[in-house]
Amino acid sequence: MPKDDILELKQKAKELRKSIIEIVYKAQSGHPGGSLSEIDMLVALYNHKLKIDPKNPKWEDRDRFVLSKGHASPGLYAVLADKGFFSKSELGKFRQLGGMLQGHPELSIPGIEFAGGSLGQGISFSVGIALALKLDKKNSKVYVMIGDGESQEGVVWEASMAAAFHKLDNLTAILDKNQVQETGKTKDVMDIGDAAAKWKAFGWNVIEINGHDMGEIIKALDKAPIKGKPTMIISNTIKGKGVSFMELNYKFHGKAPNDEEYKKALDDINRIDVKKFK
Repeated sequence: MPKDDILELKQKAKELRKSIIEIVYKAQSGHPGGSLSEIDMLVALYNHKLKIDPKNPKWEDRDRFVLSKGHASPGLYAVLADKGFFSKSELGKFRQLGGMLQGHPELSIPGIEFAGGSLGQGISFSVGIALALKLDKKNSKVYVMIGDGESQEGVVWEASMAAAFHKLDNLTAILDKNQVQETGKTKDVMDIGDAAAKWKAFGWNVIEINGHDMGEIIKALDKAPIKGKPTMIISNTIKGKGVSFMELNYKFHGKAPNDEEYKKALDDINRIDVKKFK
């Protein structure tokens, strides 16, 4: 991808970081940390890789994206609104009674493929979609994002074994390895160890990247499909990336900023130099 196009995606990710902060601040509820860690990957997926049609969200030949770590919905909602799946005005109704966008994605929302929330379930669901597409002889691809805290769930590994057994080369999983979960550092709560070695042992093609480096993200997404194996992209990220006081701070796993923190967060994001950001 040309450097100018990569720079454009980095600028979009910067703007959507501000959207995430605004969404959670206005609601005074939500999960900013994991939304900020995932946003660079989501911008790349939706603007470079996914075969989708916002005017026809249920298009039969579309690619599918599943956000298994559904609590990080503000990042996904910001991207879907930016792509035109629904009006950006809906972002201001996040977690409000009568609003379309609740804390976890729901199937009634245009562009949502999976009602995420219960951790560990999304990758199993994605294995099912990928297998069904194979049986239907469809060329569509399935992408699923999971978290490193989520990878402490046993069902993640059962699904990973099944994906390799069925040779689901239409499935790409993304581990948003942002190092922090609700109660502290993932390595201190339950260390998942060498994630790359684990998924390789389960029979996956594994690619490891800096999940905030847009150039690396694009290259990984372009290399991901290989014949006969599912692919795992281990996206090494920083929880709260782009907001100084949220970075690697478990307190902002699921906490909205107050008035002062809101202003500081937007100031931090506005100061990001996208040419150097990674």
